[in-house]
Order: sequence, then structure tokens, then C-alpha cells
Amino acid sequence: MSNETTTWRWLTSAVLAHFLISLIHGSAHAQANVPLSRAGTLFVFIVILAGPLIGLALTWPAQRIGGALVAITMTASLVFGVVNHFVLSSPDHVSHVEASWRPLFASTAALLAVTEALGTGLAVRFARERQRAS
Repeated sequence: MSNETTTWRWLTSAVLAHFLISLIHGSAHAQANVPLSRAGTLFVFIVILAGPLIGLALTWPAQRIGGALVAITMTASLVFGVVNHFVLSSPDHVSHVEASWRPLFASTAALLAVTEALGTGLAVRFARERQRAS
């Protein structure tokens, strides 16, 4: 098995784990009544949920473009999540979430950051491996 294949499998795992954790985190958002603005909601659906999946799908016909899209959307997701969940004082900050939902909200926010950082690194590596193979 080549390095490129191994990286792609890890990248696929990171993207799918990120998607599943995002769904759980979204449920915690809804249950804890943590609203998002219209722009925030669009960002979540387009960049955080759809972007990495579309990028992953693009890795089949266009590996570098797909890898780049995963890297860009995962990086944007990481910045958005860290700023909103851990930096800015807002209803979306982990310390301001309703106490009964705080453990799930905070743990999924942290797991999202981990999968986004991992996904970014793997996507960059995948795109570079493909570039070297060309």
C-alpha cells in the first residue's frame, strides 16, 4: 500500500469522523438552545458540513483540488470553531452553554477542533504527495 493510499484512508476517516461529530454537536446546539446567526448557519452547512465531504469526493477525479478543498474548509472550520467555542464571549462559548448540555457541547467542540486540525494536516500531506507523484 502506497503512502498516498494510506494518507487518503486516514483523510477519509478524519472527514467522516468530523461529519459525525458535527451532527452530534449540532444536536447539542439545538437542545441547549444555542442559536447561530443566518451567516453562521450558512457557514456551518456550506463550509463545515458540505465542504470537506465535497473535497473528499473530488479527490477521486482531481486529487490535488480535492485535497486542497478539504484543507481549506477544515482550516476555516477550525478557526470558526475555536474562535466561537473557546475565544469569544457569546452564547456559543462552551462556558456559557446550559449546564445540562455543557459536557456534550464542550466535548464535541473539542473533538471537532481535533478532527479539523488532523484533517487539515492530512489534506495538505495528501495534496503534496499527489503533487510529487505528478
